Amino acid sequence: MAKVVSINISDKKGVVKTPINEGEFIEDYGLKDDAHAGKWHRQVSLLAKESIDKMTALGVMDLSFGKFAENITTEGIVLYTLPVGTKLKIGRTIHEVTQIGKECHTGCAIKNKVGQCIMPKEGIFTRVITGGRIKAGDIIEIINED
Repeated sequence: MAKVVSINISDKKGVVKTPINEGEFIEDYGLKDDAHAGKWHRQVSLLAKESIDKMTALGVMDLSFGKFAENITTEGIVLYTLPVGTKLKIGRTIHEVTQIGKECHTGCAIKNKVGQCIMPKEGIFTRVITGGRIKAGDIIEIINED
């Protein structure tokens, strides 16, 4: 079963995010008070704990949740295999996958330390379709629209 393991926030771009108990996700905007929120296609970023574990296996230490600037850290779902357009129910919210991966910004601390970063290949971005609160432990489901 897929679930949320952490909600993470920052008030400016290009920095590590800090875990919070729960977040308010606003329809067509993103995580309230997060620097990456706004009226665009990358309102919320998600990264799997399994992806972070791959970096730990390469010898990168101290990879607490939010270190890759992800808003939602997940477990039990292979995010980067979800097609763009997939809808996810996260807690009571609904998100639509809008992008898989991204270009790493210049000076990425993780990339500089180990020569690679997983966010560009395994992180995903969503747009908030239905807002609400999300907290660690909330279930993540793929919505089938057949």
